[in-house]
Amino acid sequence: MSNNAYKDAGVDIDLEATAIKSLIKNLTYRRKGSCTMMGGVGHFAGLIDFGENALALTTDGVGTKMLVADQMKDWSTVGIDCVAMNVNDLYVMNVEPIAFVDYIATDKLSIEKMAQIGIGLNEGAKLANIDIVGGETASLRGLVNGLDLAGTCLGMQKKDKIISGEKIRPGDLIIGIPSTGVHSNGLSLARSVVEKHAGYNEKMKSGKTFGEELLTPTRIYHESLKVAAACAVHGMCHVTGGGLLNFNRLSEFGFRFDTPLPPPQIFSWIQEAGDITAAEMYRTFNMGMGFAYVVPETSAACVQKMVNGAKVVGKVVKEPGAFLGDLEIV
Repeated sequence: MSNNAYKDAGVDIDLEATAIKSLIKNLTYRRKGSCTMMGGVGHFAGLIDFGENALALTTDGVGTKMLVADQMKDWSTVGIDCVAMNVNDLYVMNVEPIAFVDYIATDKLSIEKMAQIGIGLNEGAKLANIDIVGGETASLRGLVNGLDLAGTCLGMQKKDKIISGEKIRPGDLIIGIPSTGVHSNGLSLARSVVEKHAGYNEKMKSGKTFGEELLTPTRIYHESLKVAAACAVHGMCHVTGGGLLNFNRLSEFGFRFDTPLPPPQIFSWIQEAGDITAAEMYRTFNMGMGFAYVVPETSAACVQKMVNGAKVVGKVVKEPGAFLGDLEIV
């Protein structure tokens, strides 16, 4: 079975991590005066001191999911993905998203694509209760081949309500929240397997085509703000590219997953058809868990009562890292 399937599909997670570190080490300048940066670089969102409040910024895109949209001639939901990938990165710090700008880079403008993308962006804005205050469209023939959709989101929260993960301790429970499928990460590998072993218009057992399954929009976890207000929460995680490795952003302690959420059919199919190891799957995809809460044991029932499908999937341990049972995900 393959341990390097994602790399073979064109994405080297280890190289990406090293490259990002090379970039970050040169970002040493800090603003002088008011409204300065809070904390360091590396969490899901960057924080800015704004008096009694903190402002937060995230930026992300839809990635190669756009290529699936092109194959299916359906761009009506990718705007939801663009919003979701940004606002979910704010929710993990208990920050309320308030405003969004989009960025579209393309080799050739298409009125149909732009109209459909606008439909999705508007639906995403409604789900997250944000204003889309502007954006930028760039025609970059020769530099871009196709269309790339990305965005940046601004959020705000009282400083004393920010959840950074610093309260996480061994013994805390991890509560997983179901995803709606692949979301917007790991599509290079998912596309590679589908194109080699099936086709976007071929139907799965569920009755959906593979294309429809891969285009299912990323879930927007807006309920997290209410959960954090009602329950004791030590940390939250948006499970994006890197899978379980995302939890390493939260704490120096480790995260052991003994009873993970059952992966939806699409993941089981990709693993079997692509002959991919469990470790590779769990370091590439969300595997059915798109979001998670890290809470003291006494708070587990509170979260489970408020969020449908919430399930205890593991706990925090002293040893650093992310573990699927006894298997370390690296």
